[in-house]
Amino acid sequence: MVWLKWVLVVLVTLPVVTVTLMAWGASVWRASTGGLVQRLEAARVAPMPPRYHSARELPGLPGPVQRFFRTVLTEGQPIVAAVNVEHHGMFNMSETTDRWKPFTSRQRVVTRRPGFVWDGKVAAAPGMAVRVHDAYIAGEGMLRPAIVGLFTLADLRGADPEEGGIAQGELMRFFAEAAWYPTALLPSQGVRWEPMDERTARATMTDGDLSVTLTFGFADDGTMASVRAESRGRTVGGKIVMTPWEGRWSNPQAQGVMQVPMSGEVAWLTPQGRKPYWRGTIRKLEYEFADGR
Repeated sequence: MVWLKWVLVVLVTLPVVTVTLMAWGASVWRASTGGLVQRLEAARVAPMPPRYHSARELPGLPGPVQRFFRTVLTEGQPIVAAVNVEHHGMFNMSETTDRWKPFTSRQRVVTRRPGFVWDGKVAAAPGMAVRVHDAYIAGEGMLRPAIVGLFTLADLRGADPEEGGIAQGELMRFFAEAAWYPTALLPSQGVRWEPMDERTARATMTDGDLSVTLTFGFADDGTMASVRAESRGRTVGGKIVMTPWEGRWSNPQAQGVMQVPMSGEVAWLTPQGRKPYWRGTIRKLEYEFADGR
């Protein structure tokens, strides 16, 4: 009966060990998140002048871009300096099939120097979460998922300005998500717009030695409907594969003096077809503005 005694010991102690491990992992992860946010804040600079939006900078922009700014911004409103975002939704954990798992996340964004820290928690299995840091800080991109915040699955990081680098992909994410902080897309904030047609326009953002270009699509009501990169680094089997990428925004709602999409979906456009991997809804937005409000 000795074996039965040891089975009972394991059954009693395993839950305690699991709870302890998860609590330790959560503590370690919080400290790591705090360190990343501190780095993000240390790299901040003041938004480019002016501190307020004026329609005087819109003439000369492509038609759909002018309609977009007139729809989602208010004349004289302050420039967004930073924003806290909370999301929830579903994340596809598989590179080749559909294995959707629920996630929650918090994200800190600063508009200059452009950067963000995304702190996600994906319920990968009952009682087990994968924590994810996805970030762009002072020109460096990084992606690190870890089981219960302790056991790292991957650790990608770098500031290489060459095409396909992790930094390029993360700056593209910041640029695409400017739908949530649309003053960052104004010409006064350094974005260059080029006309395409009555529904789309191409825009370029530069941070240091790194420049990225995306194609933005706009809906009939003037709001942003989509964003696309013709080539973005996708991790497949531990390697970076350049792949077209698309985000779709929906459910525009008023947030103070701005109108922003509250839901979205992002997908890789593979030779086998469109492969969505993130579907999310915003729970909360908290803005900080250049005028100190």
